[in-house]
Amino acid sequence: MRVKSLQLEKIRSHSKTTIPFTRGFNCLVGGLGRGKSSVLYAIDFVLFGDPLGRSYGYLLREGADGGKVTATFVHGEKTYTLHRALRRHGKGISQDMEQLKFYENGKLIASVKNEAVAEQLKALTGLDKNLFREVVWVRQEHLKELLDVTPRQRQTKLDQLFGLSDYEVAWSVLAQFQRDYKVEKEVYERDADVVGVDRLQAEYNKTVEEFSSIENQIQDLGENLTQAESTLKEAASRLESLEELRKQTEALRGMEIQLQTNIANIEDTSARLVNEIEMKKTLVHDLEERLKTMETQEKSQRNKLKEVKLGPDQTIEELRRYLFTVGNQITSIAGEQEATKREIVTSQNRISSLTTENKCPLCLQNLTGDYKKGLLERLQEENVEREKKLSELQKNLDELETLHSTVNLVVSNLQPLIPRIEDMKRRVSEEQETLKKLSAESENAQQQEKKLRSQLTATRAEIAKFDVTELETARKLRDAAFEKYSATKSSLETIERRKDDIALRMDDLKERLDHAQQKIERMGKIGKLLEIVDSIRGAYRSIQPKLRSEFVTYLERTVQQQIDSLVGDTGPALIVKIDETYTPLVSSEEGYEREVSNLSGGERTLLAFAYRIGLGQLIMQSRTGHGLYMLLLDEPTESLGREDGSVDRLAEAISRLKAIEQIIAVTHSEAFAEKAEHVIRVEKEAGASRVFIEK
Repeated sequence: MRVKSLQLEKIRSHSKTTIPFTRGFNCLVGGLGRGKSSVLYAIDFVLFGDPLGRSYGYLLREGADGGKVTATFVHGEKTYTLHRALRRHGKGISQDMEQLKFYENGKLIASVKNEAVAEQLKALTGLDKNLFREVVWVRQEHLKELLDVTPRQRQTKLDQLFGLSDYEVAWSVLAQFQRDYKVEKEVYERDADVVGVDRLQAEYNKTVEEFSSIENQIQDLGENLTQAESTLKEAASRLESLEELRKQTEALRGMEIQLQTNIANIEDTSARLVNEIEMKKTLVHDLEERLKTMETQEKSQRNKLKEVKLGPDQTIEELRRYLFTVGNQITSIAGEQEATKREIVTSQNRISSLTTENKCPLCLQNLTGDYKKGLLERLQEENVEREKKLSELQKNLDELETLHSTVNLVVSNLQPLIPRIEDMKRRVSEEQETLKKLSAESENAQQQEKKLRSQLTATRAEIAKFDVTELETARKLRDAAFEKYSATKSSLETIERRKDDIALRMDDLKERLDHAQQKIERMGKIGKLLEIVDSIRGAYRSIQPKLRSEFVTYLERTVQQQIDSLVGDTGPALIVKIDETYTPLVSSEEGYEREVSNLSGGERTLLAFAYRIGLGQLIMQSRTGHGLYMLLLDEPTESLGREDGSVDRLAEAISRLKAIEQIIAVTHSEAFAEKAEHVIRVEKEAGASRVFIEK
């Protein structure tokens, strides 16, 4: 596994930072408080999600509502991207599970749940949180942690990391199994059924024979019961048919009475309808005669319209409009008469004035004899014409008044007569419709009466078919068949109950026999298991020291190689020995042994680093099947000085660790950073960390 890049958003002092990493020795260098260690904290968070303490307060940038870490790493031939985020809620900080996503070559393989991501990550890399924090990530001031604890604490912790403590746990658990098996075996050995299994077998065989005899008896009774049941069914079926026939006959008698009642009612209804029809016919005839009389009167009035040369089919409204027009004409002629009369009087006055005087009555000019004579003649002629016109107007007026009087009389007579005729027509139509319905009802009643009489005849024929004596005979046969069936069934039920009792007893004996046999088989298996458990416990007791010895040997060789690489040719040689508690002892070339506590600060740092590298390789190999492929170092140069070359030797040794695919170290030592293949400088500007790639 190799981290390719890391992106931090609002993580500690990083506002938004993207850091590329390469294969080999990567070094983040910078002064104190610049945000270097934040990168390692972010890698731990993005991979596993759990906080180092109780809260994520150490990780989220102060004042930020949320933060995010994105890691891209390569494993095998595939590229993986993992996103994790934090969000603040009130005074607390928690993971934002909606943003938790794990991609393989761009395809989502896990999300939302920590467990799913952890399972995928462990399946791919073999890493879990404990392995990462104990082996891969060497935190600041934790480098010498394993050297400073007691031998017993060191052995316990490393046995757990190597998986050796599992053998001790298994040995203890197997002891409990051993005790349980012994108790179980002793219980079986005292069990009554196990001791008396032969007696149980004999009793079971006797019960089986008795059960077989009972089954034969049941078979015979079953055949008798089947025959009795068949006879009973036939008798019951015959009786049921006759009972059904009796019920049908009773129903038919009720139907007969109902039909007779219905026929009587139909006869009464028919008589009533005949009477109503005759009365209705008389009424319709009277109404038709009255209608004819009124229509004759209407025709007489309309003939008067013909006499005055008017259309006889005009409506009352049309006649009224005509009267209004004639009235206007009479008024107009009367006015014209009055005007003509006034003209005649005026003309006579003029003639009289001209006769006595020689002046014009209009302009008062003098008139000559001829002109006066001519004027008098003209005025007299005009009066003659006016008299003729007046006579003609009087004639027209008389004719119009006669016409108006005639039409007005017709309108007065027709106005009440026409509504009466319409009402009479409606009544005649309604009464004719009623008569039609009564006739249909009468005909329907006659059809119903005919149908009911036919049904009555058929019903009486069906009633005559029923014979009471046949019903009584069928009932006696059914009772006899039932008694025989009941007796046979009772005998069968009694013997079946006995069979059930024997079957229960037989099942109980069989179950006890089976359990006894199972217990006997179980006793044999327990005996074998106890032998196996004893062997396994002995093996666990012997294998744990052997494996620890193998681990110690490999660890000693690996640590010595790392020490030699770190010390080189310039410093004194350090010979490392490791005992069964994984405690390192250092010998000089002269053969003097020293405990770790007696080493100088630089020597202890170099030993601690070599010790952690050796442990890391061995633990990863035993737990995952491959060596340590990634190492995170937080300030590994503690207690080392530039003057004695220890810093340079540590950096040189780290750069030569080719077995580890990627090393990411955090340091403030410029000398240490010089030896790195990829240097990333971390600075801080305006409270925010910034990174620069130096090489």
